[in-house]
Amino acid sequence: MSSFCFLAAVPSAPLNVFSSVNETSVTLEWSEPRDLGGRGDVVYNVVCKKCLHDSGYCARCDDNVEVSPRRLGLAERQAAVRNLQAHTHYSFEIQAVNGVSSKSPSNPQYTTVNITTNQAAPSAVPTLHLMRATAGTLSLSWLPPERPNGVILDYEIKYQERGESFSHTVTAQHTSAKVEGLKAGIVYMVQVHDPERSVQDLLPLIVGSASAGFVVILAMIVIAVVCLRRQRTGSELEYTEKLQQYVYIDPFTYEDPNEAVHEFAREIDISCVKIEEVIGAGEFGEVCRGRLKQAGRKEITVAIKTLKAGYTEHQRRDFLSEASIMGQFDHPNVIHLEGVLTRSCPVLIITEFMENGALDSFLRVWVTRKI
Repeated sequence: MSSFCFLAAVPSAPLNVFSSVNETSVTLEWSEPRDLGGRGDVVYNVVCKKCLHDSGYCARCDDNVEVSPRRLGLAERQAAVRNLQAHTHYSFEIQAVNGVSSKSPSNPQYTTVNITTNQAAPSAVPTLHLMRATAGTLSLSWLPPERPNGVILDYEIKYQERGESFSHTVTAQHTSAKVEGLKAGIVYMVQVHDPERSVQDLLPLIVGSASAGFVVILAMIVIAVVCLRRQRTGSELEYTEKLQQYVYIDPFTYEDPNEAVHEFAREIDISCVKIEEVIGAGEFGEVCRGRLKQAGRKEITVAIKTLKAGYTEHQRRDFLSEASIMGQFDHPNVIHLEGVLTRSCPVLIITEFMENGALDSFLRVWVTRKI
């Protein structure tokens, strides 16, 4: 009577890797390996490398490159990669691993796909400042986009009276402009968008109120981008911080709450968070105390707000909008948002931990003691 001994092995490389580039994002899809190694637990890793076109040298991508749903341990055979640089060469390794891969002396088998990103529209102007206001003029200043994705030759400032369809335009080559000929006591509309976005994507920005003329504006900064292979010469303008007027963006103006929350909050890896105990309950779920340890930073105590199971889409939007609002403030008297976890279950909001608890509870205890 003969007997057989079957040994599991590592899987072969994934097959049929397909890539689809959209400006500075890429969608990757692939088929399962021809040989699964005799196991049914095959998952996939996505390794991103940025390459120098001339030398062919490739290095691991920066941490700000986002791979969704995750970089390692993908059960799905597809991934979306975002936040790549424009006009840059990238190489992606799609690795196949199973339960015995960690015990194998050889590296995982993989298939490589090379892509080149396209030109991307610039990101939004992050902060708009009202420097000076009179009855008929406004002096504006703003920070350049964090991701210009090209050489910005001109800024276009559009403004219009509320309720009117006709708009006025002022162009500027630097990060400041003076708008003249305004009417006192009139509300003006201002929105920010890039030339490639449709009107439906415009985000209303409440800039604030002026002084003597009581002119309230909403500013529209349109970034005109021209991609040049040569760099513009000239010194940068010195930015004056006095009389700052920061822009507040209502997160409910975003069609997708995920886009809003990632505009103002950092996505934190679940491995950096440790929940220690439940300390209360909020409108959306439990509030916990925990620890946050991020690379290069010391471990800190944090408050962790959770989104309860069985939530509705409306509750999820409200929960994420709370983080989007908190993320727009950086002030010692406003609770600090550390980040969010939107790709885990449950969804989490991580904030600084208040040693004395909520302000209303603290005041009630203080008043009771006084009485």
